[in-house]
Amino acid sequence: MMVGRVLGGRGLLVPGSMVGRRGAVAVQTRLSGGHAVDPNNVTKVTPYEVDLMKVHQKVMTNPTLRSSTDARNEKLKWKRNIPVHGNTLHRNFDDIKHSTLTERGALREAIRCLRCADAPCQKSCPTSIDVKAFISCIANQNYYKAAQMILSDNPVGLTCGMVCPVSDLCVGSCNLAATEEGPINIHGLQQFAVERFFEMNIPATEGEKYHIAGDAKNRRIALVGAGPASISCATFLARMGYKDVTIYERNHFPGGLSATEIPGYRLSMNAVLQEVKIMQDLGVKIKFGMSLGQDFTVESLRADGYDAVFVGIGLPKAKIDKVFAASPPGFHTSKSFLPDVNYASKSCGSCSVGCDPDPKEAELPKLSGNVVVLGAGDTAFDCATSAFRCGAKTVTMVFRQGFGQIRAVPEETELARDEQCEFLPFAISKEVVTNDGGHVSGLRLVKTKFDENGKLVETGDHFTLDCDHIISAFGSEIDDAAAAAVKPMGLNQWGKLDVAPNTMQSSSTPWAFAGGDSAGSTITVEAANDGKTAAWHMHAYLQSEARKGQPSGIEVGPPRLPMMHTAVDDIDVSVEMAGIKFPNPFGLASAPPCTSGSMIRRAFEQGWGFAVTKTFCVDRDLITNVSPRIVRGSTNGPLYGPNQSSFMNIELITEKTLAYWVKVVEELRADFPDHPIIASIMASYTKEDWQELVAKTLPSNPHAIELNLSCPHGMGERGMGQACGQNADMVHDICSWVREAVGPEYPFFAKLTPSVTDIRAIAEAAVAGGATGVTAINTVSSLQHIDSNGLPWPRVGSENLTTYGGMSGNATRPMALKAISSIAASLPDVPIMGTGGADSADSSRQMIHAGASVVQICSSIQNEDFSVIQDYISGLQWHLYAQSRPDLRQWVGQTPPDAHASVARVKDHNLPHFGGYEVLRRKKRTEQAASESFSQSHATIGNRGAPPPASSPDRAPATVNEEIGRGLQFISNFTDMSIEEQVVAVVNPETCINCGRCYLGCNDSGYQAIEFDEDTHIPMVNDNCTGCTICASVCPVIDCITMQPREEIFPESPFMPHRGIEPEGEVVGTLAGQRDKRVNDYAPVKPGKAKKAKVDVSDVEIQSKH
Repeated sequence: MMVGRVLGGRGLLVPGSMVGRRGAVAVQTRLSGGHAVDPNNVTKVTPYEVDLMKVHQKVMTNPTLRSSTDARNEKLKWKRNIPVHGNTLHRNFDDIKHSTLTERGALREAIRCLRCADAPCQKSCPTSIDVKAFISCIANQNYYKAAQMILSDNPVGLTCGMVCPVSDLCVGSCNLAATEEGPINIHGLQQFAVERFFEMNIPATEGEKYHIAGDAKNRRIALVGAGPASISCATFLARMGYKDVTIYERNHFPGGLSATEIPGYRLSMNAVLQEVKIMQDLGVKIKFGMSLGQDFTVESLRADGYDAVFVGIGLPKAKIDKVFAASPPGFHTSKSFLPDVNYASKSCGSCSVGCDPDPKEAELPKLSGNVVVLGAGDTAFDCATSAFRCGAKTVTMVFRQGFGQIRAVPEETELARDEQCEFLPFAISKEVVTNDGGHVSGLRLVKTKFDENGKLVETGDHFTLDCDHIISAFGSEIDDAAAAAVKPMGLNQWGKLDVAPNTMQSSSTPWAFAGGDSAGSTITVEAANDGKTAAWHMHAYLQSEARKGQPSGIEVGPPRLPMMHTAVDDIDVSVEMAGIKFPNPFGLASAPPCTSGSMIRRAFEQGWGFAVTKTFCVDRDLITNVSPRIVRGSTNGPLYGPNQSSFMNIELITEKTLAYWVKVVEELRADFPDHPIIASIMASYTKEDWQELVAKTLPSNPHAIELNLSCPHGMGERGMGQACGQNADMVHDICSWVREAVGPEYPFFAKLTPSVTDIRAIAEAAVAGGATGVTAINTVSSLQHIDSNGLPWPRVGSENLTTYGGMSGNATRPMALKAISSIAASLPDVPIMGTGGADSADSSRQMIHAGASVVQICSSIQNEDFSVIQDYISGLQWHLYAQSRPDLRQWVGQTPPDAHASVARVKDHNLPHFGGYEVLRRKKRTEQAASESFSQSHATIGNRGAPPPASSPDRAPATVNEEIGRGLQFISNFTDMSIEEQVVAVVNPETCINCGRCYLGCNDSGYQAIEFDEDTHIPMVNDNCTGCTICASVCPVIDCITMQPREEIFPESPFMPHRGIEPEGEVVGTLAGQRDKRVNDYAPVKPGKAKKAKVDVSDVEIQSKH
């Protein structure tokens, strides 16, 4: 086995045999000599390559012969689904949920989502979270907006993402359940998005200003219990503008049952605290150590001047079978056992929500031997898995009925099954057996069955189950003290608080409301929705009270709750270009989304900043389209549904008349004066046609005109579109004709085709002819697909004919960025409208950094719908906001610098995560858990540590205009780039999944610089590495392979190109030498013209990017 050492503190493995020095840190490197060749036989495979290729993929020539015995033994070595026995998890409260996702997993899962119409997942969520929209934001790496959409509808969205019984809710209704790949992991995506938001450390602020009648905003509101129902209710009340909202909590910490009864391996305390902090950002106060029935009652709160009261308590009293009335030592109820577990294992850490100090040092309950858990609900399964962490050797779950009647959701039962709990169905407790000391030693049970009428009956067969502890989890109820303390609120026939289910308002006391367990909701998400519902109807009640005695008042109207709001949402994303003010830089391209005026109207209503009409012409040039004409791109491979990387079309310009579009522009200009409407026109190379078009268009008063000189199909055969746009002289003439027609000041843009040798020459011709600016680029001329019968797609008519069409979408983005940046560098003062593959806020930002002022969108809408604009706007707002904070400036987009580092507790770079190595890792983790404190290891959000304190803004947020061209300063000619500063690949073995793709790619597409250990499957990079980055490009794990300075990784092996045979004469091997070899009249980037960014990036640490 080849063994490497840790590099510095990075957790990176560098292979080797020769020791170098990097500061005071020893670094192993390998001097391979692998490229030494025989000059007389240069194609001969060297001994180094022969050894390197031992496990390399080869073409199969014969079947493999191996005995079944050998195969059985071999599989154990590579096994990854190694069973976990719960008795190895003593004191180990690491996250065990199958749904928890890293960023890589979240992105891969999010792109599966179909964004269904009238989405059933949203309808199945009690809090009505817009599931498809937040998943769309995750797919576009806009985690801020995803979290905002979650928390807007559900203030405890992180808790619910971790513990919701989604198989019975959103996931159970996912349309992809009808397919082989199964439903979306919605709760895992929800957890990921909200965790990432909390890492951003952005406080909540008051957003939409509610007009609250009279002095109602100062009305006093009390909430009892700091659980999910109260947190939700208080958050919504504070968002609506109520200033005096106080929660009374009996514990020294918030969270209710989320904190006391849901184990930390399913829900961390820090997740709860972050949700509470968002609530407190809005001014909600919590009074700890205040117990209902002891320190106050609902009536006393009213007497103390509170105008409304919300009761959000749990059910404090455990239901106990009369068999256990004596409660001998070794007997526990879920209401005592789970709080004891959580008091000890859930640390508040250094929380910032004002928790009172814990008056006692809690320890985990000490269990041993066999533990019996009675019950078949979610709580029973939590007790079972918690018992292992408290020392149980075996856990047996006993329930009265069969497996088909288990009330717990699959999310709970699967965890218990994975940890090898035993299950005993059809049994009822009859008697507790105790030893001489009175401690539980067994449980006598009787078997049950369903009779022919379906009634559960006892069979008379008795047996004894040896055990050392019994945990009863038969549910809970309101105790007498709580029932008395909530008066004048009454109880209903089920022993729950009597409230109207649609308003959560007390049937007998209009100023009292309730939600959660005490009101009959049995799961966290329903409790959150109870609080949400109560908040609105409490608002309606307080408004009606404030209006009493007034001659007129403010009507509450239909429910309209405010969104979660932060400083990000206040960022101005308007931009000015060519004297036109755009509310945001995102508009509809002249494409299918602008097929009609009503579509543009709907887009403006959704928030799109501007629109370019479908291209129209004089009536004598009207066209009729063929069909089919818009198809999914062949670049998508087997991916069907949304998230297509490209579309291909043979659609022409509009079929509607010039008069129609003139009317459209008139109406939209009048109804949406702040949303620029740009008229797209096309004609042949005829001055009279262009000037006639302009003369008939201008009376409608569009904000600007776009000249379509770039349609790549159909129109060129009529002498229009690309037939004009590929000729610089024709472009110049057309622009001069239009300038003559519109006058000296009116703005118009020439839309350019990418199907030219140098787009800068066409742009320069357009500007010289009088164009205000340019649009780059139109679709790319292409042939989309030919099937196995030689037939094309799309194909038209009985002759199955096709033509070269236009490709759009993400596949064209690199071409668009090249065109935009080269034009911006050559013509720094010319405004550019960018288009071509801008499918998200992040890709649109790239176009702005390349030099575009505004961005036109089409394919993204074809993949989704007009509502995607919320992702564009909020994503850009987040970027501009992040420029004001030094900590967020170090992020790459919405990803923190260390996001892809391993979160494994045990770090041993020589141990992969399979077979015996994984068993050894688990053994080390068990030893580690036995000695570490819970406050050190479990005060986390999910799997990651609590976020560091937010840094204060040290500058104003950036503006869109300041960001234009920010990336141009880094685009140069090849001969300007350094050949002295070389990098090499470094593999992080903690995140490596041992697939060997880097090894295969390097061998057959690179430089044979990666060795692959036969035993551990850990790849090791040697000094043959030239930094080409093929390995990182094919690696399936984000940032598992990063590119690091060669002098740091291989200090004794400076880079020298392997020439094969020594060169003769002078070699251009230096930067100066490269520059001396330039051909003076050829420069892909014109030097000295690129405008510098207006945003200071001097303090931004450049992150490794592949």
